[in-house]
Amino acid sequence: MLAVWVEQLLGFASGALKAIRQDERYPTLMTWAREEGPALVGGNLPMAQALAPELWSQTPLERLGFATEPLAPPGRNEPCWCDSGRKTKQCCGTVSLPGPVPGHLMWMLSLREWKGDTLKAALASGRAPAQGLLEAGLIAAETGQRGRAQQILESLFERGDWSKLPEQAEPAFEILIDLYQERGFHRKREALLDAVLEHGPLFLRGVALERLCLMHLDADDLDSARAAFVRAQQALPDSPTLAYIEAMLLLHEGHEEEAAERARFWFRRLARQGELDPDQLEFLADLADNPGATLAEQLLNAEEDLAGPLASLQALLEVLPTAPRLKVTRTDEGRLEYRQSEREQALTEAWLACFPAEAVSESPLGLEDDPWPAAGEWLTELCAHPEWLDAPAVLQGLTLALTTRFGSLPWMAPSLFVPLAERLERWLEQAAAEGPGTLVWEDGDNALLLRTGLALVVGMERGARQRSRQLAERLLALDDHDSLGLRELVLDQLLRDGRDGEALAVSYPPEGEELGEAALGLLLGRALALFRLERLDEAAEALEEAHRHNVHALALLCAEKPRQAPAAGGDGVAEPGSRAEAWQYRTLMRDQWRAPPGALAWLQGWLDIR
Repeated sequence: MLAVWVEQLLGFASGALKAIRQDERYPTLMTWAREEGPALVGGNLPMAQALAPELWSQTPLERLGFATEPLAPPGRNEPCWCDSGRKTKQCCGTVSLPGPVPGHLMWMLSLREWKGDTLKAALASGRAPAQGLLEAGLIAAETGQRGRAQQILESLFERGDWSKLPEQAEPAFEILIDLYQERGFHRKREALLDAVLEHGPLFLRGVALERLCLMHLDADDLDSARAAFVRAQQALPDSPTLAYIEAMLLLHEGHEEEAAERARFWFRRLARQGELDPDQLEFLADLADNPGATLAEQLLNAEEDLAGPLASLQALLEVLPTAPRLKVTRTDEGRLEYRQSEREQALTEAWLACFPAEAVSESPLGLEDDPWPAAGEWLTELCAHPEWLDAPAVLQGLTLALTTRFGSLPWMAPSLFVPLAERLERWLEQAAAEGPGTLVWEDGDNALLLRTGLALVVGMERGARQRSRQLAERLLALDDHDSLGLRELVLDQLLRDGRDGEALAVSYPPEGEELGEAALGLLLGRALALFRLERLDEAAEALEEAHRHNVHALALLCAEKPRQAPAAGGDGVAEPGSRAEAWQYRTLMRDQWRAPPGALAWLQGWLDIR
């Protein structure tokens, strides 16, 4: 019965609002209510007459600067406010509405109707009730009106009085953050997060910290993500979302066993409290059993249209047969050269007929176009033709696509990247078996193997670190010129594994080779390895060289809350010596400098006496 009333109320209120907007005069509304209103409430004329004054009293009027013109409820023996001429007790006073009339209803409907300058002026008036803003903004977002949703929800959170926010403001906050992210309004996103963290109610501060943590994870800034998580834990210690976030954070940090242990802790703690619904408990139980697999399954299910094709791809990779041999030769100059066979070229042509992107010729990881809008088609075709993966060019395209979408998510590495790495490793072993030689990017079709290798190293770096490092070392052995820039990546992985002696050796390029664009990472990695090995004089020499290369890096590493550096160029590569380059290094490696006791203090001391 209540659902019928809500439907009737919305229909009647929408019609009443249209009548009011004709001239914003009460008699116009009552004429409409008697003539057209009854049809919207089951033919009930008394109800239509009784409802109209209620709605009039809460309707914002443009002629009054969006204020309302409320009617004073009449006494029982006074003339009824519906202008029938009868006493209230003989007219609307006898009507009982089937349900409540929300006091923000006409504001909500008005916000859905107004456009352009009128909407802007209505929001600027500050008269809109918070609940009306909330519901209008959510409806706009659900119906794909992103600009309107952003405009309305911004007004909700710019009101100044955080205590008047409705309890349901949490989804509105998350939607607004997502809108800022999707539409590129990063400064607005950061300003809203800062405002909520400083002034917002406790429940919103916790959500803001959770979102901040996830944003830092997306940016690979593990140090900042950990700090945000700790603050979120203090603000909302019993939030089930924290279990999910901590598992992700620990997996990003490479602590798989600890992730499972902490997930078990959260399950026991939250299950004892008895406040979670069965689905939440089941998710926490799965997370405690296998964090990586649970997060991977959740991600696949969240992909909607792609869930089925991605699951099919995972199933295919589990049973993929051994890769066939390639045509690799050793030239008279001692260089290894792969060239595509006619069969491999034919397989590649079939693949490219459905895969809408090719690799950027001069870029190690770039694709000309985004393949994911059409992923449902090409994933399905690939699963129907697994033989396509016999061609390195097809493996390259698939790996690049997967890396661009899932490369930063460690829980996707075992099911997506490791099986593909096994295929490439067989081909690299075959190349090495031809005898000593270098696999040079420019020779033959070698770039297909090298580019695929780099994409797999990146894709496995978080979720299959040992496999990633082994593949990177194998590629370095075949490509001693390091055309892929793998030396710095191997160095970072060795440092994370605590293998400081090996990290130190990797930090030096082959004799006669320059440090190149990775100079900052190699020099600071060398300094960190030497510090851990307690060879402080040599570590100071490495710091001096690093400081000459980039004067911003050491200060940024030491700063607790530095001002964020400007973004790198459109290709994501920062200029050597720039503050953007220093920021990138801080983002990726500050957690490693914080780990050994006294390392950051030693850095600061070196800066102070320099």
